[in-house]
Amino acid sequence: MNAIKIKSLSVHYGEKQALKDITMDMPAKSITALIGPSGCGKSTLLRMINRMNDHVSDLNYEGQIFISGYSVYEKHVQPEMLRKKVGMVFQQPNPFPKSIYDNIAYGPRLHGKTKKAELDDIVEKSLKDAALWDEVKDLLKKSALNLSGGQQQRLCIARALAIHPDILLMDESTAALDPLSTMKIEELVTQLKSDYTIVMVTHNLHQAARVSDQSAFFLNGQLVEYSITEDIFTKPRDLKTEHYISGRFG
Repeated sequence: MNAIKIKSLSVHYGEKQALKDITMDMPAKSITALIGPSGCGKSTLLRMINRMNDHVSDLNYEGQIFISGYSVYEKHVQPEMLRKKVGMVFQQPNPFPKSIYDNIAYGPRLHGKTKKAELDDIVEKSLKDAALWDEVKDLLKKSALNLSGGQQQRLCIARALAIHPDILLMDESTAALDPLSTMKIEELVTQLKSDYTIVMVTHNLHQAARVSDQSAFFLNGQLVEYSITEDIFTKPRDLKTEHYISGRFG
């Protein structure tokens, strides 16, 4: 079963074409890695999925993106409701200047949950799901800004999970972290795929090989190759993929 279906998607920023006729399906409850050199269109695709590009003034697009069978760019689809289904974690950890508790409770409160007992349960479950509960359970009223970088990023993952999305988008979410924190988040992501569909942009080819189920190689806005990750890394069909995987460019 596919959680995300992209059909004939092309994206322009003014005169510059960022994506060229992309068609691909992303399976539910699995990890899809988007790989390729800087400026190849990976992050643009990620941001199109949950309409993070809506306010880019010179952006134009053609094609469709379907989630759970409906087109996310239909006029009746509200971006706020879409983002309840599609969470996002960015490259730099971006906790709110609030307590750990209030960071996690922020989204549920926006969606009408106000009972303390319910919020307590959501905060605990989200932090447990993000493998952070044991480290912060006695610090919930302390500022999230006091956490380490790796802890802050796991807090941001917990914050995204608190609104119960179906899909989690991760844009270079370990690029700013040390190797130990990166390993913890990779282990976390691998566990989360049993409940969530995960799409991750990464420049780290070893990371894509370690954690993803399928990988999509982009170059100059085009989808060059999309297959099971093991096949992409051991027997790529396209010579450009082989050159990128072997480090000849990128």
